[in-house]
Amino acid sequence: MCGHCGCGKTTAASILNLQTGTHTALEHGAPDSIPHHHEHQHGHAGHHGHAETHAHRHEHQHEHSHQHIHGDTSHVGHELENSHPEHRHLDTSVVELEARILAKNDALATKNRAWFAQWDILALNLVSSPGAGKTTLLERTIRDLKAELKLFVVEGDQSTARDGQRIRAAGAPVVQVNTGTGCHLEADMVARGLRELNPSRNSIVMIENVGNLVCPALFDLGEWAKVVVLSVTEGEDKPLKYPHMFRAARLMVLNKIDLLPHVEFDTEHAASHARQVNPDIVILPISARTGQGLDAWYGWLRQELALSREAALR
Repeated sequence: MCGHCGCGKTTAASILNLQTGTHTALEHGAPDSIPHHHEHQHGHAGHHGHAETHAHRHEHQHEHSHQHIHGDTSHVGHELENSHPEHRHLDTSVVELEARILAKNDALATKNRAWFAQWDILALNLVSSPGAGKTTLLERTIRDLKAELKLFVVEGDQSTARDGQRIRAAGAPVVQVNTGTGCHLEADMVARGLRELNPSRNSIVMIENVGNLVCPALFDLGEWAKVVVLSVTEGEDKPLKYPHMFRAARLMVLNKIDLLPHVEFDTEHAASHARQVNPDIVILPISARTGQGLDAWYGWLRQELALSREAALR
């Protein structure tokens, strides 16, 4: 995991506010909370009653995350029994580091989740392999729904502001979070991004994660739900190869269905594989390029926005 590849570090990580041009380097150490300037700006200083943590939504996801870590720990422990003594301390330290990284991230994610609930914000974590079409889907969604819904975007990539610029051109406020050596967004990065983005009450925050089907499955950002985008240009067995991601997701968007006549991809097999690892996953076939199936995606967004507001009132 991240203790091995080094992506838990914030080397060369930064945030670019595409509205103001402000560029901020990220260093270790996260803010205790998202600042209250949001409250002042939007005139809701007395609103503190909806800090619902959505623990019921979060439990399922973290059950699998911790199972993954515990499984890895057991595996490492078995190897340690037969390893040289000088290697044992190093391997044990790596496992402990992984556990500390996830525990710290989870604590910060809980704060993000409470903040989203307090301000009636639906936060979605979009994940996929590189090139599956997350940014294109967001562009189309923003253009189609910006007159109806307030949409904000936290855009995650290792480098460049290309995708952030595309999102801004589509018509949504956006901050670009570049992770440097990191292969995923973390809860503190999202918190810092929200400081710049300052989304309004009753809005939707789309968090486009770094293209990667491994680490983002383990790192909770405080989102209401993960949305995994699978394109028909990828293998239909992706859910079986990357089960933790598809198990953690509430929705699978099957993108680029306009290319089905030109590729060898069985949509029924892909759906079956996804349900094999996650029987409750919702599957929506779409084409972000042609618009086919997008009405179902937009309906799902409206439904989840309503559900998140109901949960915040409880």
